[in-house]
Amino acid sequence: MEDHSNDDRLNGACHTPLLEQENDCSPRKDDMTGELHLTARQRTLALVAAMASISVVGASLGLSVPLLAFALEARGMSATFIGINTAMAGVAVVFFAPLIPLAAARLGVRSVMIMGLAGGAITTLAFYFIEPLWMWFPLRFLYGGSLAILFVLSEFWINAISPEKRRGLIMGVYATTLSLGFAAGPALLAVLGKWGVAPYAAGAILFVVAAAPILLAGSSAPRLPEKAHVNLIPFLLAAPAATLAALVFGAVETGGMTFVPLYGLAIGYSATASALLVSLLALGNVLVQIPIGMLSDRVDRRKLLLVLGLLGTAGAAGMPYVIHFPRLFESTIFIWGGLVAGLYTVGLAHLGSRFRGAQLASANAAFIVCYSIGMLSGPPLLGAGMDIWYPHGLPITAAVLFGLYSIVAGWRILRSGTE
Repeated sequence: MEDHSNDDRLNGACHTPLLEQENDCSPRKDDMTGELHLTARQRTLALVAAMASISVVGASLGLSVPLLAFALEARGMSATFIGINTAMAGVAVVFFAPLIPLAAARLGVRSVMIMGLAGGAITTLAFYFIEPLWMWFPLRFLYGGSLAILFVLSEFWINAISPEKRRGLIMGVYATTLSLGFAAGPALLAVLGKWGVAPYAAGAILFVVAAAPILLAGSSAPRLPEKAHVNLIPFLLAAPAATLAALVFGAVETGGMTFVPLYGLAIGYSATASALLVSLLALGNVLVQIPIGMLSDRVDRRKLLLVLGLLGTAGAAGMPYVIHFPRLFESTIFIWGGLVAGLYTVGLAHLGSRFRGAQLASANAAFIVCYSIGMLSGPPLLGAGMDIWYPHGLPITAAVLFGLYSIVAGWRILRSGTE
């Protein structure tokens, strides 16, 4: 049974009819909600356009993050400096995300996304030409703002036009293609090298290329009514199981990618084998999302989020007990990586089934804000855990985060059952 206790405060967003298939050749707009009624072909093309665009953006991001870290290290900057500079992008997401639905309602989703792509291209190239390092902080902030636009609106786009019966599958495909884009970025950097203008130009060109699918989508892009929400707090309260899933995912994914190799070293793995643990974590992310998405189309998504939280808790808590069995430990890392990312996929699908129109755009903005907060807080939390409970601080801290999330998800289910 779904929990609709907070729907009234969101103007009945959950009761808007789902998108229907029409037989004419042009999309029609619902004047009350701003939703488009698309044919199956139009919907498919629009979904492909949004996924292709954000995956190319993911490749640029996957290239740029290590590139900028290498550049700062080569200029003698400390790890603390590099970390603070990188964090500016996350701060920008928290700042800009609440404003994005309002801008998209007034200017159009496609127009604002093109602005975000232009901003990403310009700032990526500017890192090469602007030498004063203090300028890299406002540059990172603007770069993060551009990314916020693209992720908030692309996820709104995909969620808004996904049919309910296949929403989880589509979110799984989205998460998989985005992960592949992230993986392609470092591979491209390895080919181009980290010196000279070439990698910066490549990152900028990828943003330009990502504009092509958005432009080709034409009028199939979703639209927002003029009334949009800037205050995201009601959306955090209305669907905490979904929004907090993004926070836990952001914390554990970012912290895990940072500290899993260090955990490997601490328990006796070689440097090469420890690095491969990160690949296993990422591979689990890529391969498990579509099956989890398909499963979410067949079960109550809130209950599935609870199951993922409990399995995440058990997987993390069990790691210290399987480290002496390498194949079992590596399998645990692989499966655990998929479960962690499943929170994001199922959380997004849950939002799409709860909200429509401007409410969905604002809910997606709240989702991205929570992910960014997790991304900013995860590394210091997991790092502190490793210092306190060495060598098993990483799985212990991750288990605590998953456990707290499971309590919230379980409480929401119990609360809805008593109303």
